[in-house]
Amino acid sequence: MTPAAFTDEELERYARHIVLPEIGGAGQQRLKRARVLVIGAGGLGAPVLEYLAAAGVGTLGIVDDDTVSLSNLQRQVIHATDTIGTAKTESAKAAIARINPNVTVELHDFRLTADNAAALIARYDIVVDGSDNFETRYVVADACAAEKRPLVHAAVGRFDGSVTVLMPFATGADGKPNPGYRDLFPEAPPEGLVPSCAVAGVVGALTGVVGTLQAMEAIKLITGIGEPLVGRLLLYDALSARFDTIRYKRS
Repeated sequence: MTPAAFTDEELERYARHIVLPEIGGAGQQRLKRARVLVIGAGGLGAPVLEYLAAAGVGTLGIVDDDTVSLSNLQRQVIHATDTIGTAKTESAKAAIARINPNVTVELHDFRLTADNAAALIARYDIVVDGSDNFETRYVVADACAAEKRPLVHAAVGRFDGSVTVLMPFATGADGKPNPGYRDLFPEAPPEGLVPSCAVAGVVGALTGVVGTLQAMEAIKLITGIGEPLVGRLLLYDALSARFDTIRYKRS
């Protein structure tokens, strides 16, 4: 299928991408055709949605069953004071329309479970997980592995965060299968061991750093540039302004 030519408005909007040899017109067309599912419109999902919308990703799906509250606004920058009490999906959709009206937004106002995750994920090319609990993370990771969809995973807490890309259905340059989420975290920690952000706190700007890294990984996957974080866990310590990388393999 021949991709639709860019309009003059799109050529100007994406000019800084198109002049990059690594992306160019072909890469921008891939972004335009891409369908990305974002799990959560919260601290991580907010910058992911904003930057993918600005980048020209053609279709963004948003999964979230929560409403905007005042305590969200310290970090969930896609929402605003006048959206308190409204569904996060609707608030995010309105913000995306202001950023880039060319983006189609699909709303999924429910919580992902083992029963509904695979069918939804199969409708998208890439999944970006911004969830804040291990139950959802395992559900998403298992469904992405089963449906052979790349997953950009991240987590944050207090002053630190981590990002990785999961493609356990594919093999690496060494011919060996890539690791999956359960190779990194074989099982969830005991309940209460890892406190939630509501209990432990989190710096708002931290979610912006880590969510933006997720958006960058998604753009790399869509356009086929660079080296995605497959088999590598990128760690960010905000207090020391330090990045470290840990390699991990299929168990």
